[in-house]
Amino acid sequence: MRNVNNKLRKNYRILSALNLDGKSKTTRTKLLSKGFDFEFFTNILNTKTGNTYYFLYDQGYLALENDYFMLVKKEI
Repeated sequence: MRNVNNKLRKNYRILSALNLDGKSKTTRTKLLSKGFDFEFFTNILNTKTGNTYYFLYDQGYLALENDYFMLVKKEI
């Protein structure tokens, strides 16, 4: 359980560092180079428009075309 929590926290720190404004865009290459692991997330949000957001606590990402990702922060 400690290993899973460490991976979740690392992913969260990476998203937080890249998403300072609450909404930004990045590439798969940049996420992977920082050590991001796409297998670990805390929840999934499916929107009415058919988009699937993956969240790590309040930081999330949406896969776009051409290996780009939209980073978002959920308002609490």
